[in-house]
Amino acid sequence: MKKTLTLLPLCAFLLFASLTTLNSCNSSEAKLKAYVDDQNPMQIPDLLERNGELANATEWKKTKEKTAELKARLEVNADDVKTRLQLATIFITEQRITGEHHYYYPAIEKILNGVLSLDPKNFEASVYKASLRMSQHQFANAKKIGEEAMSINPNNAYVYGILIDANVELGNYDQAIAMSDKMQSIKPSLESYSRASYLREIYGDYKGAIEAMKLAVQAGLPGSEPQCWSRNALADLYYNTGDWAAAENAFAENLAMRPSYAPSMAGLAKVETKKKNYARAIALLDSANAIMPQSSFEEQKADVYVAMGDTQKAMKQYSKVQQALITDANSGHHSVSLELTRNFIKTKQWDSAKKYAMMEYAIRPKNIDVNNELAWIAFNQNDQASAEAYLKTALSTNSKNPELLKRAAAINAK
Repeated sequence: MKKTLTLLPLCAFLLFASLTTLNSCNSSEAKLKAYVDDQNPMQIPDLLERNGELANATEWKKTKEKTAELKARLEVNADDVKTRLQLATIFITEQRITGEHHYYYPAIEKILNGVLSLDPKNFEASVYKASLRMSQHQFANAKKIGEEAMSINPNNAYVYGILIDANVELGNYDQAIAMSDKMQSIKPSLESYSRASYLREIYGDYKGAIEAMKLAVQAGLPGSEPQCWSRNALADLYYNTGDWAAAENAFAENLAMRPSYAPSMAGLAKVETKKKNYARAIALLDSANAIMPQSSFEEQKADVYVAMGDTQKAMKQYSKVQQALITDANSGHHSVSLELTRNFIKTKQWDSAKKYAMMEYAIRPKNIDVNNELAWIAFNQNDQASAEAYLKTALSTNSKNPELLKRAAAINAK
């Protein structure tokens, strides 16, 4: 199986790539419950009203108008599968933009189940459902649904994107590369380039990863959310390779086009933290969290407090995030075991970190990120043999992740 990820000429092909967010539970669940409990599987939920800056975005008015138009069509013909799929696409995109998953994950699933009740072999509904499972961190199920969809339509690039993502998360990296090559051979695009970039990063090729992500940015519609996502990923690559100036420029370019793009606010906060502009970093994170509430933004704020040397504030903030993640996990919307693991590592709660890491390890024992965390936990619990065993898997792709290499040096030195 080849490890060199080739890049093919660009063809236009837009597909949705899900972005998992971790915001706190709110009244949206109560609103959705009425739709889930109404015993009508064909009922289409309402869009959740936006708040703050996102409510003022030009696209929001158009989104609501289009949704109303599509729902009106279903009043005339409830069996219109194409219209239901259009609504599913709107809801998927809205979840990605707002970061609200307590409402949108169940709402999206309900719409897709309605489609599949009318057409059990519908390809689009199947791949959307696989994408939803990816967002919920149900990776094995996403792979299963994706493979079923591939058997329905093996010549569609979308499904190979899902299978790349699922295999990466499960630690099946050779399979992910094969799916990436197949996806590009069908339709090179922003989505295929960005996935090739991530795979190159996994295999330690940061230069190649940056090259591929630049192509993803160039392939995107200027100012669109997918293009901003790609540029944000490019900025993260610059940041991880120590080119903070290039990272700052890329984050800022996103915000010039989409001033309410929260991920780039958080990205700039990382750069400001490196520059020791702590007040500015915290202000950026507060702004990002006001637009798109995420536990990751809250945890990053704790990281800033650590950099400032304010341990008391940091520990209080980490504890707040732990409680939010545990509540999120208990909601059943998706797994956050790895996020909890990383948080408990930061607070040196090694037993709790190990508990959640092992939950993740039971599901995907070949994943390098999971093994990275387990290696560090074992090292700090004076279990050198286990630390070395987990580290071997974590380094199996020749990843150059800065945190991993730092940990590896400490483990090997001992």
